[in-house]
Amino acid sequence: MASDMNDYFNKKKSQSSGSNQKSSGGSGGGGGPQLPKLDFNLGGGKAGIVYFLVAVVLLLVLARPFTIIQEGERGILSTNGKYQDQALLPGLHFIVPVIQKVYVVDTKVRIINYATRVEANSGITSGIGSKPAITVLDKRGLPVTIELTVQYRLNSQFAAQTISNWGFSWEEKIITPVVRDVVRSVVGKYDAESLPQLRSQIAQEIDRDVRLSVSSLENTPADLQSVQLRQIGLPEKVKEQIERVQVAKQEVQRAEQQVARAKQEALRRAAEAEGVAQKARIEAQGIADAVTIEADAKAKANILIAKSLTKQLLELEQLKVQGKFNEALQVNTDAKIFLTPGGSTPNIWVDTKDVKKRTTAE
Repeated sequence: MASDMNDYFNKKKSQSSGSNQKSSGGSGGGGGPQLPKLDFNLGGGKAGIVYFLVAVVLLLVLARPFTIIQEGERGILSTNGKYQDQALLPGLHFIVPVIQKVYVVDTKVRIINYATRVEANSGITSGIGSKPAITVLDKRGLPVTIELTVQYRLNSQFAAQTISNWGFSWEEKIITPVVRDVVRSVVGKYDAESLPQLRSQIAQEIDRDVRLSVSSLENTPADLQSVQLRQIGLPEKVKEQIERVQVAKQEVQRAEQQVARAKQEALRRAAEAEGVAQKARIEAQGIADAVTIEADAKAKANILIAKSLTKQLLELEQLKVQGKFNEALQVNTDAKIFLTPGGSTPNIWVDTKDVKKRTTAE
């Protein structure tokens, strides 16, 4: 093959020299500029080096002795079928072709939905998987359907050990079995009728037990983010019974509300009556107090008057009255005068002219 290449370059060289001679002859004898002569004649050693370099480049392109790990991924390096303990971090890594191989695993958060309606694409290649809802038996053996959403990720620190122990289908061997076992264990302790009322407690128990189960595995293969209880599916008979109980409770609550309203109305009326009675008592007490005050005032006044009435004052008042009678006798001479015993007032006189007319003066 090297000789063929040399013949090819020699032929090209002879053709180029012939054309140069023609061009120089046509120009009138070698006065013009001459083109530089290129030597394409490669010896056997040089051609071998070129071919070797070309072969190496082709080998590098085809064998790809390097790999690139993206963010959110880890590389599991396998050398002659044996996994390296430390996973490859994101970046460029060189490997030995044929002898070494890198398996890329995803360490981003992934989701599995355990639902009654499973989506057509039930795989988890896109980071979201779909599994059938978990059917369990309650305390009395009634079937109950539990729908969950589990968020988790591969523990990047022990990614190589997880793949070595569980294989690349580690999710099917760890997450799903653990979740199903925990749900059966937790829900099996309760009656179906009590599940809706204990929803929050059951969700906490499932989340706690799933975390403990996964973390107790060797090298903690998965980092559990959350376990969310989405729905509890009950048998139709249980649903009907719960509805009847709810209706009965609503009726009881309605009756209690009516009784409470009646009690409030009675209390309101009693309060109004008490207010009216209190008002009447206050008014009566006010009147009684006013009468008492007035009587006390009169009594005090009488006492003061009694204390002020001396013998001389009474005699003076008697003289004044007697003077008025005397004046009256001057007008009516037929009148008769009667004096009270002791000579105290009032004195009574009677007009004897007119028996029908009687006048009493104080």
